[in-house]
Amino acid sequence: EAILVASSDKAYGEQPRLPYTEDMPLLGSDPYSASKACADIVARSYGLTYDLPVVVVRASNAYGEGDVNMSRIVPSVVVPALRGKRPVLRSDGTLLRDYIYVGDLAEAYLALAERAKEEGVRGEAFNVGSGRPLSVLEFTRAILRAVGREDLKPVILGEARGEISRQFVDISRIKERTGWEPKTSLEEGLRRTVEWYRENLGRLPSPPS
Repeated sequence: EAILVASSDKAYGEQPRLPYTEDMPLLGSDPYSASKACADIVARSYGLTYDLPVVVVRASNAYGEGDVNMSRIVPSVVVPALRGKRPVLRSDGTLLRDYIYVGDLAEAYLALAERAKEEGVRGEAFNVGSGRPLSVLEFTRAILRAVGREDLKPVILGEARGEISRQFVDISRIKERTGWEPKTSLEEGLRRTVEWYRENLGRLPSPPS
């Protein structure tokens, strides 16, 4: 048995250098990122105090089948595009992020769970991402290619406030200590994702306007 804590790269907050490494301080300042940082610290403290096999997973932005939160980028782009409408981006499109396919993220959790009691894994934090940062606009265009609607130009509102401009992680530690690495290309991950939305489009809501 092991305890894996679902943290996030948001726990790091804004850092002076990139990519984020696990030895950086947790500086999350908004309520969401601060909650991730606090859970991260408390969980690891319990692991040390009570000798528990606790492992923290600081994951980047996951995407894939089954996500029906229409405020998130993939459904908010795919669903309108499948309905022939232009997707709307709240940001200016320049924010740099790391997007990981959910299947690869699940494999990372399994790899860490299997080794959670081993030296070098037990009590540690691990970044998990694709290792391929993209701007929001680049990712949006990749989604539209997967849908087959590159003709639909996104509406860019530029209204997002308080967002960190550049945020992505170094995944060297998990690769070295477990052998895990992402296997799904962006193109393949988006192909599988779009296929799911296409099959389920009739019962999905529209993104908030």
